[in-house]
Amino acid sequence: MITTAKRLGTIEEYYFSSKLREVRQLASEGKPIINMGIGSPDLQPSQAVIDAVVLAMKDENAHQYQSYQGVPELRQGMADFYQNNFQVALNPANEILPLMGSKEGIMHISLAFLNEGDQVLIPNPGYPTYTSVTNLVGAIPVYYDLKENNNWEPDFEALEKLDLSKVKIMWIGYPHMPTGARGSLELFEKLVAFAKKHQILLVNDNPYSFVLNDNPMSLLQVEGAKDVALELNSLSKTFNMAGWRVGMVLGNAACIDAVLKVKSNMDSGMFYGIQKGAIEALKSDKTWFESMNAIYRKRRILTEQLAEKLGCKVYKEGVGLFVWAKLPDGITSAEKFIDDILYDKSVFITPGTIFGSNGEGYIRFALCVKEEKVQEAIDRF
Repeated sequence: MITTAKRLGTIEEYYFSSKLREVRQLASEGKPIINMGIGSPDLQPSQAVIDAVVLAMKDENAHQYQSYQGVPELRQGMADFYQNNFQVALNPANEILPLMGSKEGIMHISLAFLNEGDQVLIPNPGYPTYTSVTNLVGAIPVYYDLKENNNWEPDFEALEKLDLSKVKIMWIGYPHMPTGARGSLELFEKLVAFAKKHQILLVNDNPYSFVLNDNPMSLLQVEGAKDVALELNSLSKTFNMAGWRVGMVLGNAACIDAVLKVKSNMDSGMFYGIQKGAIEALKSDKTWFESMNAIYRKRRILTEQLAEKLGCKVYKEGVGLFVWAKLPDGITSAEKFIDDILYDKSVFITPGTIFGSNGEGYIRFALCVKEEKVQEAIDRF
């Protein structure tokens, strides 16, 4: 019997990996499933992006190994995107590293900076991958609370009371997933000051800035942020390219170099055609975001109606790809609540508990379902 590595004992299969098997099984049995659980955009990239990929196929270099850092035009496109949208100046030579999706960046950053026994500040609620990757590399998760009564922002007084001597990385993500809390430049300034004070690498996971958000922000807008910070970003939600796996890590040049050392031993470069499509996507102007958000805005209105029909209280201030809602009084289990709906009404919604203990009492709806399907879900109740 071949045994698995001990590190697998520190994690479980990703929730959506296992839960979606259950959902697919129900669908195969003829259940009319409406999946409002996972944030995988159903909209298409622009035609210009697709045309760029098709054209790239004819390039004589298209099918060779590519640079670990991506083609120079891609890094320049990412730099221009940050300059145009966030007024952040980045050197494409050493402050930007393209990734095969920002999710892999969480692993690369952790491998580059964490030793066994180091501690990592992780938001509760927050993206589950922060915890699983921390465990996989032998570091120790230390959760900090985000609560609705504090607008889902960190309590700095509580943070300062912690023993931070072993903390190496602090994960943040604004706009916040799963709640949709916007964050603010004032919050970012406090976080940068906190990271500098305690010599912590601060990493902002920022894939939702342009979805239903009239004020996109970057952590790197804060003066001096590059001294202690990195930011992850992605083309998945912004340009409907989730399956393409294009992301980036940006910020401190020395930190980027450390991440590159890991990444260059993990893959052999991003496919050329995908890079050319990404370059085209990054040129998109405000009309792209306006047209995409017009669709999401209609979906959000309907999804809020669905949540309220279930007796939930919607977090109206939220932005991004999800609707976060508080369960009715008396409901003690978010997971039982959503399972009852799944098996009774064939509608899949995400329980807040998968994002941490502070997600108990909440559920999350994804805006990746066409309006008529959301209306159908409403009609089922």
